Amino acid sequence: MKFIDTHTHIYLPEFDADRDAAVERAIRNGIEKLLMPNIDITSIAPMLSSEARFPGICIPMMGLHPTSVKEDYPEQLSQMEELWASRGFIAVGEIGIDLYWDKSFVREQQTAFRRQIAFAVSREVPVVIHSRDAFSEVFAVLEEFNGKGLRGVMHAFTGNSEHAMHAINLGLMLGIGGIVTFKNSGLDYALKEISPENLILETDSPYLAPVPNRGKRNESSYIPLVNKKLAEIYSIEEAELAGILHDNTTRLFKL
Repeated sequence: MKFIDTHTHIYLPEFDADRDAAVERAIRNGIEKLLMPNIDITSIAPMLSSEARFPGICIPMMGLHPTSVKEDYPEQLSQMEELWASRGFIAVGEIGIDLYWDKSFVREQQTAFRRQIAFAVSREVPVVIHSRDAFSEVFAVLEEFNGKGLRGVMHAFTGNSEHAMHAINLGLMLGIGGIVTFKNSGLDYALKEISPENLILETDSPYLAPVPNRGKRNESSYIPLVNKKLAEIYSIEEAELAGILHDNTTRLFKL
């Protein structure tokens, strides 16, 4: 079976002691590529360093994470847009709205989100969307781009079947990770109404490790555990599902 981890922060300090080993474990478990969303200006250098260390395997995106949207967000976005001029990225991400940690910059988050979606549409690349306690706010912005070439993924999807269909109807896929293995997540019930043709796999490592590793550092080598749980939900063979999800990913990110 072949897999792609569509969302990993392998460049973060949590991997400084064993980054090479973590990537090697992933490769041994069939993970061909590790797609890396950016966080802010400070994370660009370590992210690109991981790309240089593992060319063709660790592949970067570029975007400003909503929890990093502060007073200086226009300057950060301008620097990121300038970097796009000198090289390409597979997606604009990780972007969105997060009202869980801090609501002080909600207007700035909305403006930054809108600007980055517009940039992605102009570049004809997908967006990778972070939404926490903000489905209504996220969908309100996304609706502005309905029918204008919007495509991408709702990262770490945790919504219900209505949220799922709303995202899909807007041209988005759903990123499914370790949360689907959690006993009381309820995500399995929502996904039963959604075709696997609309899903891609992710870890969000080092966060949200799947069962039986819940509470530990997550890593890309755990992707098969998520695929296994999804295969149980859909009552199909793991290999068949892995093929569907792999095809979904290569098509979305044009890999």
